[in-house]
Amino acid sequence: MKDDISISVVMPVYNEISTIDKIIAKVASQTLVKQIVAVDDGSTDGTRDALIRLKQTHPKLQVVLQDCNRGKGAALRVGFKHATEPIIIIQDADLEYDPNEYGRLVKPIVNNLADVVFGSRFLGTSEGHRVLYFWHSVGNKVLTILSNAMTNLNLTDMETCYKAFRRDVLDKIELTEDRFGFEPEFTARIAKQRLRVYEVPISYHGRTYTEGKKIGWKDGFRALYCIAKYNLFK
Repeated sequence: MKDDISISVVMPVYNEISTIDKIIAKVASQTLVKQIVAVDDGSTDGTRDALIRLKQTHPKLQVVLQDCNRGKGAALRVGFKHATEPIIIIQDADLEYDPNEYGRLVKPIVNNLADVVFGSRFLGTSEGHRVLYFWHSVGNKVLTILSNAMTNLNLTDMETCYKAFRRDVLDKIELTEDRFGFEPEFTARIAKQRLRVYEVPISYHGRTYTEGKKIGWKDGFRALYCIAKYNLFK
């Protein structure tokens, strides 16, 4: 990997007091990362104070505080405005995704093969993944297939958190979804721009709802709506 690669990590954060210290430390330890933009989306569990504290010890960390909970997509839009490096990676504030895999994510971009890279939980890696909810995996696959049918892409994991892209991709698309509809909207918009898209395998350490997982069945129905909306009408 080239020494001059610079990454901005944009991290939407909402009520992640149990993981925020660990995830910030793991992201900050990555040599390719020059900037972390953590957008607190109205947390009420002490996460905001933790981010302010962490900012004092992690010079890469920039903290943006939203006055109320607006959703992942809204937090990402704010974070993107503050991201300054040539490559952006989206990182959730839990520990489901491993920052040690950033090099794998950005490699197709660095080699000028891709403008956008999706990290797929379903391509398989030597690390494996935690076994959890059957119907979640079915839902992910159904949404990915429907998205692919609309976009004419052949992704295996449209709903993945890990998306890496050149910063100038944001100049070509306009994002509007406030919650988890961000994923199908982003996919539809980059497909319409005919950007070069790659997928790479990633590990996945999923968590249960008691451990803090937030996405639910309502978000699945919203994703269906967004697949239709942004492919057929926008």
